[in-house]
Amino acid sequence: MNWKTLRSVFALIGVMIALTVLTEGTFISPRNLTNLTRQVAINGILAVGMTYVILIGGIDLSVGSVVALSGIVVGILQVNCGFSQWVGSAAWAATLLSIGAATLVGLLCGAFNGWMITRQRIAPFIITLGMMVIARGVALILAKGAAIAPLSDHFNELGQGYLSLFWTVAIVGGGTLVNAAFLIFKKDRTKADFTLAGASVVVSGFLLWVFMGYRGLPIPVLVFGIIALCGTIILQKTRLGRFVLAIGGNADAAWISGVPIRSISFGIYITLGALAGLSGAILSARLNGAMPTAGELFELDAIAAVVIGGTSLLGGVGTVRGSILGAFFIGALNNGMSLMDVSEFFQKVIKGIIIIVAVWFDMRQSNR
Repeated sequence: MNWKTLRSVFALIGVMIALTVLTEGTFISPRNLTNLTRQVAINGILAVGMTYVILIGGIDLSVGSVVALSGIVVGILQVNCGFSQWVGSAAWAATLLSIGAATLVGLLCGAFNGWMITRQRIAPFIITLGMMVIARGVALILAKGAAIAPLSDHFNELGQGYLSLFWTVAIVGGGTLVNAAFLIFKKDRTKADFTLAGASVVVSGFLLWVFMGYRGLPIPVLVFGIIALCGTIILQKTRLGRFVLAIGGNADAAWISGVPIRSISFGIYITLGALAGLSGAILSARLNGAMPTAGELFELDAIAAVVIGGTSLLGGVGTVRGSILGAFFIGALNNGMSLMDVSEFFQKVIKGIIIIVAVWFDMRQSNR
């Protein structure tokens, strides 16, 4: 674990302690923390994909609008096309079709961004800014400026459902034991591996206390956990992950070494688009409706989570693990300020200051 990740850990612990004191213990209650993890799940999913984009030296400003557009597609299928009226096994089929359609819409938006960036050589900032406006406009046109609701109970399970206590213990506890055993018994283990194993057990115990103290593991958190795990393994343990870091570190050297820069960059933008589409489906399920104004500033929260997590805006340096911590830091801050009745206007100012400070630290480190 590098110093940037440790910095994110200490920052998260510090803000949680401060908010617990300021809210007189309300923040640390199992119910509030469970709701916090459910709220963080969407930004966390986006942050995983945004980590890869920033690691290759890119940026994507369109994810918030893509979340809204994907949600509107779900609303149209559920309400206008009658998917919400399907019953029995057909209801689950309608749910899967809705989720698939939202993900496909996001994937197509990401493919357009990736094609324009990699093939037409348009700056990522410009093309994703254009997509941000286009996707938002299309969402408003399709929805005619109004929310689309209600959605089916089956579909809403994606955003509002909880796993039973048995499955919560099995997934959280079992996953932790497998991870700890792998770290401790692998051949090339180090002292850091023992530290990580112990830390994972402590975190797992805390999460079990949180989830079992309320209603169980939220389904959005389970989806986020699976995506975060896949993102971490790919970046740290595969050749593709090494290629991603190489592209961000020195694109010319990576190209000379035979790294397929265009293909990898194109695939990363497609993946982030698909994750934004999935996030749109989860958000619609959580709200029991699709709104064309949903997802506002989600792209900034995702970028902030990545930067706070230690990923360099210059590319080539960063981890998915750090971005997850950054997402929880942003989520804890939002949740705590809401509990203290801090005005939304002041919340934006505070988050903006935090982003500036995080980027300032990042640039100082890069210069060194």
